[in-house]
Amino acid sequence: MKKLQGAGLRGQSAGQTSLSTVEQEGSLRYLGFSIEDLASHASFEEVAYLLLLGELPNRNNLEQFEKELLELRTMPDSLVKVVESIPAEAHPMEVIRTIISYMGVIEPEKSFDDQLSVTKRLLGVTTTAIVYWYKYSHEGVRIDQGTGEKSVAAHFLKLLRQEEIDDLHKKTLDVSLTLYAEHEFNASTFTGRVCASTLSDLHSCLTAAVGSLRGPLHGGANEEAMKMLEEIESVDEVKTFIDKKLENKEKIMGFGHAVYSVKDPRSDIIKEYSSELSIGHEDKKLHDSAVIMEAYLKEKKGLFPNTDFFHAPAYHYLGIPTKLFTPLFAIARIIGWSAHAYEQRGNNRIIRPSADYIGPGDRSWIDIESR
Repeated sequence: MKKLQGAGLRGQSAGQTSLSTVEQEGSLRYLGFSIEDLASHASFEEVAYLLLLGELPNRNNLEQFEKELLELRTMPDSLVKVVESIPAEAHPMEVIRTIISYMGVIEPEKSFDDQLSVTKRLLGVTTTAIVYWYKYSHEGVRIDQGTGEKSVAAHFLKLLRQEEIDDLHKKTLDVSLTLYAEHEFNASTFTGRVCASTLSDLHSCLTAAVGSLRGPLHGGANEEAMKMLEEIESVDEVKTFIDKKLENKEKIMGFGHAVYSVKDPRSDIIKEYSSELSIGHEDKKLHDSAVIMEAYLKEKKGLFPNTDFFHAPAYHYLGIPTKLFTPLFAIARIIGWSAHAYEQRGNNRIIRPSADYIGPGDRSWIDIESR
């Protein structure tokens, strides 16, 4: 019997990409630009332009791109009816999946020449629709879909909180979207590329990707990290809490990574924003507990936090409900998923791997009376 190599395709290359590179030692680059530089200097809209079109925009390009995104945020009336019909009990990722899939029905991609327009439309309308669903299903209010904010981050926060948003909050979410925008051949992106390799439409590719992100082993770690941190009543309990988790062999959410072996470069970036947001906040212990947990798990088990871990307190400080954490991941990743679909379509061969057969050997047929 052939020996299986790299269960879950670990350590195996499944294709080529020019979009990003994820290195074991803790390096992440989008088209050659380090994630540290992009988080420090670029807006999410600049990063989206880079990933979708291959180069950073000049000022005129960026202003036009921002204007187009702003104009594409309003939901069609039929989508409003669909969103209002989704119950509050629905999993938010199912809501995202439904939004993208339904948009493929009412505004289909007629040819691959439409792919960039489809991506911009989905980024705009999905950001509005998920907040609209939450406000309608959980609070019973129909919100005005327009905010006048030019950035995706500011639009999301203003829709959600229905108030003016300060610059630190806008910047934090903007950086977060950049951190989540792209990450090479992760499970959801690879799912989307497999779909794209069949030359299916972009809505189908993104719907497939959302389905993979919905799984608890891929998306949702930031939500689970938040739930875990909320269990800790004081910073003095953190080490005891961790010891008990380790003793019971329970998974500690937000730590470790399938590729990174030393650190996740995105973690320190969002950690700084969490720290700044925590100052003076009534739930400051969430960040303080996270910092202690990070150090203790490094000491005890050599574990490091991935980007989801410090996203949990950061999002909480932004006033974002926990159940909307993963949808924000999906909104940002619409850009990466789309860029990968473009790349796959541009040099396509259907993705159809082989499998190592491990079933029974040759068998003879047995009539039903003799079984």
